[in-house]
Amino acid sequence: MQHGVKRLVLDVLKPHEPDLPELAVRLSNVKGVEEVNISLVEIDQETESVKITIEGDGIDLDHLRSTIKDSGAVIHSIDEVSVGKPKGKG
Repeated sequence: MQHGVKRLVLDVLKPHEPDLPELAVRLSNVKGVEEVNISLVEIDQETESVKITIEGDGIDLDHLRSTIKDSGAVIHSIDEVSVGKPKGKG
């Protein structure tokens, strides 16, 4: 039985654009993502530090990382991760 990533909490540094709603929409389009929450932690003249919580079932980590990178952002750390069996599977 394969286990998939169900929840991630990421510490991310991003430019001001895309704005938080646009980034959330982009991340919500990643395979396996069901919910995205972004909290602004700190803002300066050129960047924003944000905490991104992603929940789903079998989140595609490679696609998630590339979507973040393509948005001009950098993952500083993975602060939390949860894995589990897919829903409805033993």
